[in-house]
Amino acid sequence: MRIRTLPAATALAVLFSSAALAVGSAAPALADSSTLLPVKSADDMVVDGVHQRVFISDPTSGKVVATNYAGTVVGTVDSLPGANGLELSADSSTLYAAVPGADAVVAIDTATVTEAKRYATGAGIDPESVALAGGKLWFSYGASGNGNIGSLDLSGTDPVVAVGQDTSRTWYDAPILDASAGAPGTLVAGAPGQSPVELAVYDVSSGTASRTAYAFDPGNTGGGNLADLAVTPDGKDVVTASGSPYYQAVYKLSDLSADGMYQTNSYPNAVDIAPDGTVAAGTFSWYDPDVHVFKPGVSTPVRQYDFPNTGTSSGSDTLAARGLAWAPDAGKLFAVSYNDANVYSLRVFDDPTKTATTLTASAPATGTRGTALTLTGKLTSSAPFPAGTTVSVTRTDDESPNGKAVGTATVGSDGSYSFTDTPPAGGKVTYGVSYAGDADHAGSTTTASVNVARTATTLTLTNNGKVYAYGSNVTFTAHLGATYKNRTVEIWADPYGSDKPNTRVKTGTVDSHGNLSVTLRLTRDTKVTAKFTGDTRYAPKTTTSTVGTKVQVSTSLSGYYTSKYAWSQTYRYFHQSKDPVFNTTMTAYPHRKYQVQVQAYVNGAWRTTDTEYFALSTHGNDSVVLTGTPPKGVRFRIRSSYIDTSSGDNVNTTTYGGWKYFIFTS
Repeated sequence: MRIRTLPAATALAVLFSSAALAVGSAAPALADSSTLLPVKSADDMVVDGVHQRVFISDPTSGKVVATNYAGTVVGTVDSLPGANGLELSADSSTLYAAVPGADAVVAIDTATVTEAKRYATGAGIDPESVALAGGKLWFSYGASGNGNIGSLDLSGTDPVVAVGQDTSRTWYDAPILDASAGAPGTLVAGAPGQSPVELAVYDVSSGTASRTAYAFDPGNTGGGNLADLAVTPDGKDVVTASGSPYYQAVYKLSDLSADGMYQTNSYPNAVDIAPDGTVAAGTFSWYDPDVHVFKPGVSTPVRQYDFPNTGTSSGSDTLAARGLAWAPDAGKLFAVSYNDANVYSLRVFDDPTKTATTLTASAPATGTRGTALTLTGKLTSSAPFPAGTTVSVTRTDDESPNGKAVGTATVGSDGSYSFTDTPPAGGKVTYGVSYAGDADHAGSTTTASVNVARTATTLTLTNNGKVYAYGSNVTFTAHLGATYKNRTVEIWADPYGSDKPNTRVKTGTVDSHGNLSVTLRLTRDTKVTAKFTGDTRYAPKTTTSTVGTKVQVSTSLSGYYTSKYAWSQTYRYFHQSKDPVFNTTMTAYPHRKYQVQVQAYVNGAWRTTDTEYFALSTHGNDSVVLTGTPPKGVRFRIRSSYIDTSSGDNVNTTTYGGWKYFIFTS
């Protein structure tokens, strides 16, 4: 007996599409910060404490740039060709800028960062440096043997400019000027870039400049290449920064005799003094610290800063000449640096008058929730800490995402400390340790993290391994064990086949017995997953239940001439001359085949005579014809089956159709 398929009368193409789930997520002011500056050069810098602004002159671009204390640019005054020396009025309302390219001194409104007035100093005067003293604004000017000092009197109705105030005429170039509130009628001048250093002191209280002290090579130091100078707040001394010697020298204003030094390193190029007398000394140093902070009269630094390398050279960024300025409260120090690509940055140092501290913290890599663990670390500084110094500890975890203070630890004489805590929550636990600082030490903070194991819970799901008829409505029940606060469970269903995505079919809070159920209509083998996402004390848990689902299959025989009940079955009777047609309808799936098995009852047992696979139509049906010359009176039976994987897919569980019985007669 042979089998052949009948040609389909009609054909219908069924288009299957797959859907893909796309899941998307979107994806404190720091101390010692750095911000890029939009300048091509930097000549002078002053700090306005009233408006909390930093003003920087850029002679190359011809402008003055204003930033806030964080370094963000808040305004720019342009059209200031060669903008150079800066001076702030006593009330911080006006910034005066020497603008040699315009032969003028320009007044800038510090509140609005706009030009307020422009005072002409005379053609060819080219003012370079400015300083307020004796009720007037003094400016230096001239070059190539014509250096001198002039004044701008703004006290009357009209401004009055007076030049040639230094009748000694010893300045080759326009000198650097400075003054101090501690000596309100005194003006100090120094020759820039000259060797040896040349300094002069003037009494300007009368409105004219009367030289009271002068020194060529003051203190007999042999130093030269003066870059900056600053008068002490008490009006007693002037501190200079020159290329050599490698320290910032101190001279008395009374006679310009040596009065100490602030030891730095190679090529001093900047100095500024805070109102409390703290000295910031700068050096042009590629491989050494760039900024050095000194207590008044103490020659060794209390703090030093070494710039990083933001360029491509082997050396680090360097300090711009005259590139240091204090905030009036000495709480911040500002520095202008640049790299080998001429990119300028404003660096902001917090608490620069205090000795730097280093704080470390170490914690175990792992821990167990509810079990004590010990945090250790060390607080160090070049200056000793007083007895009883403590550090504060905070714990940040899923229960306290904003951090929670958990206590303090006392620092030992060697700087070490330890702290024991019992984390109530699992997951990543971060301990923050902070030292608040004191009058002599800067504050410091650090962190250490521990991965704390959460308690395991139980999660079960019914029906795993069971097989159901096609279209069955089956209830799956998830059971959640003990947890802390989260009692929510998700249930997902993932039918076999790439065209059916894994889908969340239920989310909810378990009932008082810990159960959550969902009923699914099954048409394919399905993996059902229950998920507990965990909480702060119990770990996440996932469990699965995979169930099989049979296909629907129905078969029939056609072409028989009668039916009779015999041998406990219904038999179809065919004339030997008639080829039986075997019809199959089965759950459709792309490229699915079905198995046809024919058996004959021989010698008291059913024995297979043929087994073949045939393709189903897109509607899930097909017919085959049994051909040949069958024997009369022999009992036959035939069935169609879906065989997992062998039928072309693994979407359903192997399903055997019912037998159809038939017999041939003459």
